[in-house]
Amino acid sequence: MRLGQYGTTDGTQGWVGAKTDDRTVVDLIEAGAAAGVEIPRESTDLLAEWEWRRKVELAVEYAEETGVGVRDVDDVERQAPIRTPGKVVCVGLNYRDHAEEGDNPIPDEPVLFSKFPTSVIGPGDTIAWDPDYTEKVDYEAELVAVVGREARRVDPEEALDHVAGYLVGNDVSARDLQHGDGQWVRGKSLDTFAPIGPELVTANEVDDPHDLDIWAEVNGERLQESTTSNLIFGVDELVSFCSRAFTLEPGDLLFTGTPPGVGVYRDPPVLLEDGDEVTIGIDGIGELTNTCSYA
Repeated sequence: MRLGQYGTTDGTQGWVGAKTDDRTVVDLIEAGAAAGVEIPRESTDLLAEWEWRRKVELAVEYAEETGVGVRDVDDVERQAPIRTPGKVVCVGLNYRDHAEEGDNPIPDEPVLFSKFPTSVIGPGDTIAWDPDYTEKVDYEAELVAVVGREARRVDPEEALDHVAGYLVGNDVSARDLQHGDGQWVRGKSLDTFAPIGPELVTANEVDDPHDLDIWAEVNGERLQESTTSNLIFGVDELVSFCSRAFTLEPGDLLFTGTPPGVGVYRDPPVLLEDGDEVTIGIDGIGELTNTCSYA
């Protein structure tokens, strides 16, 4: 199942939908109402619902049988699949070769930082920044886990039961701010610096989140290429580790780290500029493309 947030050009309020094939999106609000199933308008609220998967399945079944709520993909606008996360938790230095390319020690436990929810944007949205404020903007391809069930002090063996699904993410970073501050929050949290998408792929459709090809391209040139099998700490370990410090809630985003090949450590460096196009891809999850612009 692939879930996303969508809008339409007629100006109606956005809605949560299920992408059933390359051409079709089901408006779960409309189909659910017709089927007698109440579905929230925001995906974050949907994930907090009891038996949310079954409610979605019922709405999709009704739409496929009756045509109610069925939309052509060309007639809708994709938005960030999770528009209102309570938390955006990120993990630094979680690929051994990425840590080594920056001459950083291999961490003994996950290195956590956060991005503010206001940094979240969706597929096709613009990554924007003031070039007078930051001159070193970088890309980072990442697998993003989405929390589907509250997690507090969960063991690694149970942690994946708390994951609703996965997204493609780009941990955009202002390197001059990040390195100049000595901590990472400001350099990671500028508005538009957390693109996610294209849809949330539910966990039951991902055989192994630790065996997915991941890559990044800037203007068509592949600059990062790896696999999530190279993660130092897996999704299960990360969810468990975070849950021992703070409660993870439905809709929270967990960026799991980036592989080597980021722009700041290339020779010569490859930093993002006005007009650049960045595509992040993860096998089985999808491709996320955003353009860059000076604000």
